[in-house]
Amino acid sequence: MTVYIALLRAVNVAGTALQMTELKSICEGLGFTDVKTYIQSGNVLFRSDEAEAKVAGKLDEALGQKFGKKPGVMVRSTEELEAIAENSPFPEAKPNFLLVHFLPEKAPNAALDKMVAPDGEEAVVAGREIYVHYPIGSGKSKLKLPALKPGTSRNLNTVRKLAEMARAMEG
Repeated sequence: MTVYIALLRAVNVAGTALQMTELKSICEGLGFTDVKTYIQSGNVLFRSDEAEAKVAGKLDEALGQKFGKKPGVMVRSTEELEAIAENSPFPEAKPNFLLVHFLPEKAPNAALDKMVAPDGEEAVVAGREIYVHYPIGSGKSKLKLPALKPGTSRNLNTVRKLAEMARAMEG
């Protein structure tokens, strides 16, 4: 069985509340096994025999029924998440000032063309992820980057922890 990490978009922000116990229950109801959640921002790890796109679609659909609209679910394998954590293009950045924006599909070639970075933010596209270094922190940043809209972000500390949890599940 494959270990997957699902990252939910727009959960526990903007009035879309979801307890992690409820997320775990939803995942188990979909037939996923060995379900674990991490912090309150919509991170869930589980095992499934189904393909990545299928588990992402099933979870997004189930959450859509709960919320009245699909939030967006980005799914990665253990190996993918480990590579994302290890291949940061900003090795000198503080991990909590480096966000990995997970996208549902490969970023378009022009993903960074409309970027407005007034606080010195730097971004690098890497397949289905966009790494952004926020020198003053993402909370204070005035960065505008439309390519990030369909995705969800996690700081490098969270990505590393999820990769570590997934690897432990691989046994």
